[in-house]
Amino acid sequence: MPNPLTFAVPKGRILDEALPLMARAGVVPDAEFHDKKSRALSFACEGSDMRLIRVRAFDVATFVAHGAAQVGIVGSDVVEEFNYSDLYAPVDLDIGHCRLSVAEMAEKVGGPLPSHLRIASKYPNLTRRHFEKLGVQAEVVKLNGAMELAPTLGLSSRIVDLVSTGRTLKENGLVETSRILDISARLIVNRAALKTDERVAALVERFRALVAEDAGAAA
Repeated sequence: MPNPLTFAVPKGRILDEALPLMARAGVVPDAEFHDKKSRALSFACEGSDMRLIRVRAFDVATFVAHGAAQVGIVGSDVVEEFNYSDLYAPVDLDIGHCRLSVAEMAEKVGGPLPSHLRIASKYPNLTRRHFEKLGVQAEVVKLNGAMELAPTLGLSSRIVDLVSTGRTLKENGLVETSRILDISARLIVNRAALKTDERVAALVERFRALVAEDAGAAA
């Protein structure tokens, strides 16, 4: 009997949007998955040999790239930040839309860019690459949350963070000054698993067909 297929999903907003699509593809977690009191991280799936693991978004990419999970769902921001060679993102799921943007304090917007900037972000690679193109050396202060506090408290002059409505920025006196990347959720797979395990290829085709079906219905 083959080993269970491990499917990694992120905690949070993308997961809420992904669950209905996953169910249509036959990936249905057992009841414990929805139990808010459960501290389990690994869950069986109904009617299949698959198991679901629920981890932080950045860790989804790491589990799949290293083959500990064969399939996952994560935002394209994570795919681009890590750029793992063993990771393949064959399907844009057309959910989890937001953007990765630069923001700074409203009263400081304007003027030429200096040659060196200190920027708070949990995306050091994407941040450095963006500013390198502008001829600016970016010193990235790695934060995992409460990014909007960094300019207010003098930790950085700008932040690079996910933006959906822009409301959080506005409430903290910040304005979005440029957009680095438009983001949506992707189905990701381990390249080796895709080549060697028919179940992975079949899952990719199921998700691809569902996305195409939804796009056709919306047209």
